[in-house]
Amino acid sequence: FNASTEIEYALPFNAHVTLEIYDILGRKTATLIDEYQDAGYKTARWNGRDANGTEVSSGLYIYRLSSAGLAQSKRMIMLK
Repeated sequence: FNASTEIEYALPFNAHVTLEIYDILGRKTATLIDEYQDAGYKTARWNGRDANGTEVSSGLYIYRLSSAGLAQSKRMIMLK
């Protein structure tokens, strides 16, 4: 992605959801979601900035989506 990306996910039931972005070294870059959500299809947007609002550099990033004891991680590549 370049500058921003959307992460789509589906919740089968109401639950607390956490969506975090990590750099390749495992350091948390940003937290996009940390709240209770109703079941359904959702979209989260990451603007390519860290928790301080600074643009991140090009490279590999991992997002981790966790909810109700389940977790899923996927890779994404930031290109500038």
